[in-house]
Amino acid sequence: MELRAVWGVGRCRGGRGLGGRGKLGYMSDSGTAVSVPAADPADPACDVAHGKARLPASTRTLVAVFVSPVARFLLSYARDAGYRPVLVDPDAGLLAGGNDADHHGAGQHGPEHHGPGPEVLDGLAALDGLTSVTALAGLADEATDVVVTDHHRPELGPVLRDALASPARWVGVLGNPRHPAPHIPALAALGVPDEQIARVHRPIGLNIGSRTPAEIALATMAGLIADRNGRPGGFEF
Repeated sequence: MELRAVWGVGRCRGGRGLGGRGKLGYMSDSGTAVSVPAADPADPACDVAHGKARLPASTRTLVAVFVSPVARFLLSYARDAGYRPVLVDPDAGLLAGGNDADHHGAGQHGPEHHGPGPEVLDGLAALDGLTSVTALAGLADEATDVVVTDHHRPELGPVLRDALASPARWVGVLGNPRHPAPHIPALAALGVPDEQIARVHRPIGLNIGSRTPAEIALATMAGLIADRNGRPGGFEF
């Protein structure tokens, strides 16, 4: 399948493309055809998809809290989507490229939790335009989304408290909804009111069955964009 045929002919120019089978032609080897209405040739989204229109200036910021495998992918995706990528981690040693398990890994949370590997640290170091800081103060505004990428860190409560006290548009923390939410007692112990604690989104992202850090980051990024655009996410348009 050639992507240019899908978008350039089948959708944006009103042609049929892929043998006249609509947007994606045959979706499987079974030969079942999937048909969609022809796109409006004046749709500005088509010009954007083909690089014919200048992208609008973006003032959005994505803050990933804590150095982690998910943060590595999330900040990369955010930058490509037009966000200003910001990494916040109270551990200055990690931000400098260190990886001491005694800071927040096996030394405090058992053998199943270790500091990020070199691929995470190297990936973050290579990310163009990344701002890395130890605190959120002064970086968040009404166009900022804050995602806490590790709910095992002992600094969970303070960083969420600071995010909630900031002008950030959206605050969330990764976590399985079938497991207890550690951020609730952590924030309550700091005296954060219940109505503020309720602002923290958990789980976050679209339900795509994510299994890897890259998939979790992708689902998170898609969920944030859907939320900003007032869309439910998914295959219904």
